[in-house]
Amino acid sequence: MLDYGFMAPTMFAGLVLFLLYGFPVAFSLSALGLFFGFLAIQVGYFGPEFLQALPYRTFGIMSNDLLLAIPFFTFLGAVLERSGLAEDLLEGAGQLFGAFPGGLAFAVVLVGAILGAVTGTVAASVIAMGMISLPVMLKYGYDMRVGTGVIAASGTIAQVIPPSLVLIILADQLGVSVGDMYLGAVGPSILQISLFMLFVLFLAIFRPSLVPPLPEEARTLRGWALALKVAKGMVPSLVLIFLVLGTIFLGLATPTEAGAMGACGAILLSITHRRFSVPVMWEAMKTTARITSMVVFILIGATVFSLVFQGVNGGRWIEHLLSSLPGGRTGFLIFVMVFVFFLAFFLDFFEICFIVVPLLLPAAHALDINMIWFGLLLCANIQTSFMHPPFGFALFYLRGIAPPEVKSRDIYWGSIPWICLQLTLVAILVFFPEVVTYFVGEHTELDPSVVQEQLDNLILPGLDAPGGGGLPGLDAPSDAPLPGLDPAAPDFSDPAN
Repeated sequence: MLDYGFMAPTMFAGLVLFLLYGFPVAFSLSALGLFFGFLAIQVGYFGPEFLQALPYRTFGIMSNDLLLAIPFFTFLGAVLERSGLAEDLLEGAGQLFGAFPGGLAFAVVLVGAILGAVTGTVAASVIAMGMISLPVMLKYGYDMRVGTGVIAASGTIAQVIPPSLVLIILADQLGVSVGDMYLGAVGPSILQISLFMLFVLFLAIFRPSLVPPLPEEARTLRGWALALKVAKGMVPSLVLIFLVLGTIFLGLATPTEAGAMGACGAILLSITHRRFSVPVMWEAMKTTARITSMVVFILIGATVFSLVFQGVNGGRWIEHLLSSLPGGRTGFLIFVMVFVFFLAFFLDFFEICFIVVPLLLPAAHALDINMIWFGLLLCANIQTSFMHPPFGFALFYLRGIAPPEVKSRDIYWGSIPWICLQLTLVAILVFFPEVVTYFVGEHTELDPSVVQEQLDNLILPGLDAPGGGGLPGLDAPSDAPLPGLDPAAPDFSDPAN
């Protein structure tokens, strides 16, 4: 375990202690990186010039165009939270499915998926659906734990459905295309929605008393009025989904450009719903600035830590540690999934992406794991961090807007079945990678040896052909005189001449 020295394990142990103590993550990473960097210089792991890479790495973060998508999508979600789109969607879907047992829960899952495909943020989905649908569910006899659980879980679908912020960050950390990551997420997204729908269907069939239908007097819309209400919520949503996802999949825009168009669309939508105002814009900008600055500070701290960690052979230590696990690639994946699941009790998804994922990459590359599949596995696992009692953010958001009669223990107990469904998705992705790779397609990897062989056999005018032959187009041997030259001319390469 200590074949690569003691510095890397000590750094890792120090990071665990800082995180358990509760010190801010960004500053913990920076402080540990700089402290162990100076210590490594004194011990002789590397010279002072090694740390000269830090300014360049920091500049690379600040000039990364891909990370511009984060403020755009955050702003998009913050504006839509106040635009009235969620109200239209939930009222229309609730009236449409309300006559059936579990109808409101079906509507919440469907609207959570649509809002996830539009905003990519959990907070906007959970807060909007909790404020609108939870009072209605409690009024008409829904079990409190089922109601809170389905709202919190449906909000977390936004982490798997493009344009998820987690997918953008994972693509950046794994070094893969965001577009490919989004395509790979199509299968897991459909599967996650299907699992949630099947669970609601199970409750509707076997425990209908927990999810009763809406009474007749609550279903006030029928016929064209109902169709108009559904269309009022669906059409703007589909337009925004095309602006964000359609343009990316068709190759018309980068994720950053799509995020900018989505933000403009959200502003136009809030104007049409007469919800646009200076306070709305100010709150949306404050939320965007707070989340973006948090991401950038964590990323800078992570790059300080990772640079020093690699300099003290931390990458080789982690690779050796994880590559030697029993079971090969499957054993590695099972260990990583269990490890990330328990880390998610204490760390949020930003911290896991920036701290843990870079440490796992060397071993994943050594085991020849598809990076897009690996990223979607991590994403499906990380979404459980929003549902973990007692620190899940989705549970915090729901607790903040739930009526007083909803107890915290009901929210926590209500989350457990949905966490099991999320873990079921992780297990399916581990054993059936085709769920991801089918939508991405096959990527032809270049073999360096084949490229080198082609370069060696490349014939260039004016150079000897491979194998010692003559110039291109000449069948004469290499020692034959060139046309137009006198064979009897003196050889000036001979010193005697």
